[in-house]
Amino acid sequence: MTLISSISGTRGTIGGKPGENLTPLDATEFASAFASFIKKQSGKGNPTVVIGRDARPSGGWLSNLVCATLQASGVNVIDLGLSTTPTVEVAVPGCKADGGIILTASHNPIEWNALKLLNGKGEFISAADGKELLAAIQNKSFEFVPVQETGRYEQQNDWIERHVAMILEHPLVNKEAITAANFKVAVDPVNSTGGLSIPVLLDALGVKQVEMINGEVTGLFAHNPEPLKAHLTDISAAVQDKGCDLGIVVDPDVDRLALISEDGEMFGEEYTLVAIAEYFLKHSKGAVVSNLSSSRALRDVAEQNGGSYHASAVGEVNVVEKMKAVNAIIGGEGNGGIIVPDLHYGRDALAGIALFLSHLATTGVKVSYMRASYPHYEMAKNKVSLEPGMVPDDLIESMREKYASENTNTIDGLKIDFAEEWVHLRKSNTEPIIRIYTESKSAEKARSLAERIEEELLALT
Repeated sequence: MTLISSISGTRGTIGGKPGENLTPLDATEFASAFASFIKKQSGKGNPTVVIGRDARPSGGWLSNLVCATLQASGVNVIDLGLSTTPTVEVAVPGCKADGGIILTASHNPIEWNALKLLNGKGEFISAADGKELLAAIQNKSFEFVPVQETGRYEQQNDWIERHVAMILEHPLVNKEAITAANFKVAVDPVNSTGGLSIPVLLDALGVKQVEMINGEVTGLFAHNPEPLKAHLTDISAAVQDKGCDLGIVVDPDVDRLALISEDGEMFGEEYTLVAIAEYFLKHSKGAVVSNLSSSRALRDVAEQNGGSYHASAVGEVNVVEKMKAVNAIIGGEGNGGIIVPDLHYGRDALAGIALFLSHLATTGVKVSYMRASYPHYEMAKNKVSLEPGMVPDDLIESMREKYASENTNTIDGLKIDFAEEWVHLRKSNTEPIIRIYTESKSAEKARSLAERIEEELLALT
C-alpha cells in the first residue's frame, strides 16, 4: 500500500496507517495546508475553492471530509459533486474562485484516490508552490478559524453542461459537419464520470447513434481504467460488431482520450494529439508542444503543415509552461492528453472528442485511413535498476558525453535524437532506477535500441 505526496498533490491507496496510505488524517492535513496556502496566495480571509470528484467509491466520504476541512479553515466551498478534471479546471475561473481540488486517482485502480490541486486560473499549481505546500504539511503550519469565520458551502450541479457549451463555442468545433456525418460511436467511460459528461457532449454535437459500454456511473471499474490496448478488448469488439465509425475511451477523470478505429484497432494514444494538431494547423499556423517522451510523429506533422514543434520536460505543468512560452495553438502529452489553450490550460478529453469528430467529419475519411496517413513509429520502455553507489545524474552525464555528436536535449534527463529514432533517459523520483524510453520505425527496432542503451548504461558502472 502506498502514499505519495508531491508538488502536484497527494495520492495513495485507501485504508491502512496514516503516513503510509491515503487515510482521513492524511487527507485532512493536505486539505488544511492547501487552505492555508490559498488564503496566503489570495490575500483573502475567506477565499473560495471549487471541488469535484470522479466516481470511485472512496470519493464520497473523501469529498465530505475535504469540504469540511476547508470550511473549518475559513474557506468557502463550491462543490461540483461528480465531475471531470477539465470541468473543475474551467469552473475555477468561471466561479471566480481562488483554487480548486480534484479528487481522482486518474488512471489508477479502484483502491487509489488523490487530491490534485489547482490555482486560481484553474491550472495545476507550480513546482515552487507545491514545495511550499509540502513544507506546510511537514511543519503543520496551518490553523483553523473560529466558528464565526467558518467557510460557506454550496453545490453547483450544472458545470458539465457549461463546460460542454464552452467547447461548442470553439471556432474549430464544427457541429454542423458532425451532425451531417451521422456518426455511430461506441463509448467506454469505465464506469466513471465520462458516463455523465460524454452523452451530454455527443447530444450537443448531434451524434445520435451511441453504443455505451460500462456507462453506469458506479465507480466499480469494469476493467483496469488505464486506456491501453490490453484493457479495451470489449469496446474494440463492439466497434466492429455494431458497425461503428469509431470508439471513444476515457480514463476515470476524463482528461485522457483514446480512440478505436472502425476496424477495431487502436488509433494510438500518441496519435490523438497528432490528429488534432493536424486539424489545428490546417486552419492556422503556429507552435505545437508535447513532452520529450512523446512521439516524433507530432514534430513530423507540425513541420509538414507549416507549424513549429517544441518539446517540454515530462509533466503537464511543464507542457503548459512551454505552451505559454511559445504561444502554442495546441499541445499535450502522448497519453491522449489534449490541451487547447483558448479553452483552458489543462488536458481535456471532452474538447478532444469534439475536435477529433470535427476533423473526421470535415475530411470525410475513415479513422483507419486517417491513422495510416501519419508517420508510423513504435515505442519501447525499459529501465536500469540502480545499485548502491550508482549516481543516476553521473550516468546520464556520461551518456551525454558519449553521444555529444548527436542532437541532444537535457531539460529533463537526456534525450538523444538520432536520424530515425530517439532515446530518452530519466531518473525516477520515486524509485532507484533510470527509465529508458525509445521510439523507432518498428517495435523491434525500438526494443533493440532500448536494450542497447541499457547495456551501455550498465557498462558505465
